[in-house]
Amino acid sequence: MTGSSVFAWPARESLTRLGVPRPRIVLDAVLMGSLATWAVSSAYASGGFTGWRFPLPVVGLLVTVAVFGGFLELTLRNRLLASLGLLGFLSLLGWGAYGAGAEVSAAVLWISGAALAMERLPLAFALAGAVTLAAFFTAIMPQANAPGRAITVSGIVLGGYALRLDAQARGTGFRLLAQERAAREAEATSAALAERARIAREIHDVLAHSLSAQLVHLEAARIQVERGPQGPFRDQVLERVSAARGMARQGLVETRQALSALRGELASAEDHLREIAAEDGAVVVVDGQPRPLTPEASQAVRRVAQEALTNARKHAPGCSVRIRLAYAEGGVTLEVRDSGATGPCGALGVSGSGYGLLGMRERAELLGGTLDAGPEGTGFMVRLWVPL
Repeated sequence: MTGSSVFAWPARESLTRLGVPRPRIVLDAVLMGSLATWAVSSAYASGGFTGWRFPLPVVGLLVTVAVFGGFLELTLRNRLLASLGLLGFLSLLGWGAYGAGAEVSAAVLWISGAALAMERLPLAFALAGAVTLAAFFTAIMPQANAPGRAITVSGIVLGGYALRLDAQARGTGFRLLAQERAAREAEATSAALAERARIAREIHDVLAHSLSAQLVHLEAARIQVERGPQGPFRDQVLERVSAARGMARQGLVETRQALSALRGELASAEDHLREIAAEDGAVVVVDGQPRPLTPEASQAVRRVAQEALTNARKHAPGCSVRIRLAYAEGGVTLEVRDSGATGPCGALGVSGSGYGLLGMRERAELLGGTLDAGPEGTGFMVRLWVPL
């Protein structure tokens, strides 16, 4: 055993009741209760606690319980001097009980203290404390010779050391279990990242390439239509081609954003909101201390903001839009408000049951968040909250 290990505290898992079977906990409680009952009853049986001294055994029991509880807490926090101080106080309680005639109570105090010292203190101090308390017990043994006292002290110390080994084995098991769990989580995370990278490559190779090719063909078609003869048919075809070109461009932008999300390369949510708001002349306000969002939360904020702006363009053309992103301790809130069109709002503003809103609400609920949408004043408001 190395010099450093004899002064080291047992592992924290060894100092807790973590992983102790319930029958063992019940058995320990019954054993402690039985020892306490025996100690108090034997104190009264000694005949030395009458008159004003009658409550002393019960008071001593309460003080002992408090000392043991404090010792358990201090050793859990690795407070050596305070733990040794309580151990010394426990030995004084034993001598006080012995002096009052309660020899059994003194023996219970010293033996229990020795076992706890061996189980919970650094080994060097555990041996010193346990041997001292066990020696106190043998000192009051009538007609005990030196070999008998040595055997008794050794038995008490070895019994406490057995408890220490049992606790250390349990703590080692829990540490190994935690390491195995961490390794599995790391393996699962690595596999998920690899799968996301594979999906990103597939999307890039198929969808992004297809959209880029569509943009090229739609641009060529637009140029050809513009060179054609003037007329209503030409204008209609040009309008449709331009609209398809715009949708293809927007789809390519969103595809690239999805690829960035899969690869964990998303720009901040605030920058994205300002970018999409600039296209519509919307105002963006950020409250609270900005901090990185999870990829899922960031995607939810982006998609809801895009859908809300699209709804504002469709159902309240020409309105002013205000986007507010608020960071709080437990989550982030996105609010998109429009001032409303000059005429009545469309059916979406009245019912709040469009497919876009339904998809936004489902996206929020999957993350454990909420989405509220409905008329507000003369306009329409969408509020998203997702936990962080």
